[in-house]
Amino acid sequence: MGERIRRMTARELEVILRRHGFQLISQKGSHRKWRNESLALQVIVPDHRGRQLPLGTLRSILNTAEIPENEWRA
Repeated sequence: MGERIRRMTARELEVILRRHGFQLISQKGSHRKWRNESLALQVIVPDHRGRQLPLGTLRSILNTAEIPENEWRA
């Protein structure tokens, strides 16, 4: 429980999503929709010019995408 979430940009998060079978479905403005058909999961990733994602947003996306914690803990 002492481990912290690792800060990352949208691009770094998208690499992890791709590795777990997510595909880019669409984009509207700076928000990209990623979907994993086999798991029936979908997440929206905001991409704001290389800035790090807010921790709450990042945690929500990773939990919704069912990414194992060992991939995103510092």
